[in-house]
Amino acid sequence: MRIKFCGAAEEVTGSSHLITLEDGFTILLDCGLFQGHIVNIDNLNSKFKFNPKDIDLMILSHAHIDHCGRLPMLVKHGFKGKVISTHATRDLAAIMMMDTAHIMERDVQYYNDKLQEKKRKNSTYKGVKREVLYSAEDVARTMELFVSMSYDQLVKIEEGIYLLFTDTGHILGSASVNLRIKRGSDDLRLGFSGDIGRPDRPILKDPHPMLPADVVITESTYGDKLHLEKPDETNRFLEIISKTCVKQKGKVIIPAFSVGRTQEIVHKLDVLVNEKRLPRIKVYVDSPLSVNATDIFKSHPECFDYELHQYMIKDPDPFGFNSLRYVHDVEESKALNSSKEPCIIISASGMMNAGRIKHHVANNIEDSNNTILFVGYCSPETPGGILRNGAKVIKMFGDIKQVKANIEILDSFSAHGDKNEMLQFLENQRNTSLKTFLVHGDSEVIPIYKNFLQDHGFGNIFIPKLGEEVSI
Repeated sequence: MRIKFCGAAEEVTGSSHLITLEDGFTILLDCGLFQGHIVNIDNLNSKFKFNPKDIDLMILSHAHIDHCGRLPMLVKHGFKGKVISTHATRDLAAIMMMDTAHIMERDVQYYNDKLQEKKRKNSTYKGVKREVLYSAEDVARTMELFVSMSYDQLVKIEEGIYLLFTDTGHILGSASVNLRIKRGSDDLRLGFSGDIGRPDRPILKDPHPMLPADVVITESTYGDKLHLEKPDETNRFLEIISKTCVKQKGKVIIPAFSVGRTQEIVHKLDVLVNEKRLPRIKVYVDSPLSVNATDIFKSHPECFDYELHQYMIKDPDPFGFNSLRYVHDVEESKALNSSKEPCIIISASGMMNAGRIKHHVANNIEDSNNTILFVGYCSPETPGGILRNGAKVIKMFGDIKQVKANIEILDSFSAHGDKNEMLQFLENQRNTSLKTFLVHGDSEVIPIYKNFLQDHGFGNIFIPKLGEEVSI
């Protein structure tokens, strides 16, 4: 076979890896959007490194947009095969891709309106209209191609090709892809980790190792970091809330991805309420997508871990408490910006490059009583990444804002395993993998993780470049 790395190569986002078998049969692993301020990002997102009509089968590891976000575009440009995922991934991908389509439509309309205004003022202006990558109709057609299956079931998906999903504990429905490919006398095992979650985290089951494989494609996002232990994480979280909301009468504003991170934070607050440890303050989840995603979480208890099932015996709703309000209405969201009440606001997106969170931060960042709390990875060039890296000023909505609010970071909330947790996940590959490819990591981080794995007995580790194709 050949493997072509069409995204997330020396980069965290844009997951897409193309497998071409000797007889020409093609399997695409993920089809994600590139996100963040990547050089040439529009070109990367608008053009595939393959012909969509040539793809026979698509396998989706999970529903984050950097893994599924270009799937409707794939269908728009001629893909007609099956899309195979877990049941929960199918449900989450539907709302994630539809939300992305609506955001793109609004953004393109705004850009084109501004373009027309510039051309009216200057007849020689040469700007070109933009088009959306795909529409809501393309998303609807994409969902018709989904075929979902459960974890831990070996299924023959094509002649000589067998697939088994194992639970990675990253987000609801997330899976590693375990392929067994038989062609003539050849029998090859390929494992694609998808995004590796973390053990002993609330809500989801612990990551389940992939089956031993001959060829491994694995993520490396936090290949240079270790996360805080859970007790320290909870105590630090409470310290930040108490200092900001009780002592300083300010707001804790949390940029959080709508799927996974938001539900984990809400559940942690729910636990703290039941333990009578959370100060008496209001909590707002201000993201329509987060609200819809939380409803899908509630409909897939098969993904929950034993501890959450036990918790739900005493508290049937692990994502709701009296002082929590899910915000739907735009006007209510706007009212939060001018409100002076101490509160916690959880809003998307986690990198602050889209969504209502941008307005909350822009309206509150110049008040030293407030705190912006980051709870996961941000691409360095996104607004979130800029603030995480210590910026004193930031441009938002055309205005220069002085960064007076406290900037706090709790990466222990991350849904990505740290270097030790990823090593633990890969332990059973040490003596079976003939080749290991590191993807889904920043170019500065991947070499560090490669050295870390080599120090722990792994050999034949490769760092593919974007567009590179290797023969197996």
